[in-house]
Amino acid sequence: MKRTFGEAAVEVTEGDITEQEVDAIVNAANSTLLGGGGVDGAIHRAGGPAILAECKTLGGCKTGDAKITTGGNLPANHVIHTAGPVYRDGKSGESEFLASCHTRSLAIVREYKLRTIAFPAISCGVYGYPIPDAARIAMRTVVKELEQHGGIDLVRFVLFDRPTYAEFARALESVRGTNGS
Repeated sequence: MKRTFGEAAVEVTEGDITEQEVDAIVNAANSTLLGGGGVDGAIHRAGGPAILAECKTLGGCKTGDAKITTGGNLPANHVIHTAGPVYRDGKSGESEFLASCHTRSLAIVREYKLRTIAFPAISCGVYGYPIPDAARIAMRTVVKELEQHGGIDLVRFVLFDRPTYAEFARALESVRGTNGS
């Protein structure tokens, strides 16, 4: 599924984020940036040791922030590592942290003059964020950023399974841009 907001396309697809041919992929990292399970482990395995070597120089990453490294052996030239929130009760600032993960990642894309980016479902694995809520937050945040700042051609959400894809597709279908699109 794909929609356009301003000059940027927002796309939802089911697949493997490590295979995406975009300028940067986003890693749903932990705050140490030293690898882990899920998407984080898959990116480190596919990208090779250059990613971890660079991560070791970054001093970790606060929840809601993002940092960039090489893409190593990945098709993407860069990995943007963002530390998503652990879901507790939905009343502990989780939505603000999750929105910030997307905002900060897009800010880095613009800073490095990149044009295309692929996101996973940040915090939806072992961090326990409810997928429908995460999808709505991700879509609202990305559309708002694209409309306010531009400079990005494609934001792709790459989801690991059919149920997660369905929630993100539903969120993309229902999100409204400022121009009513």
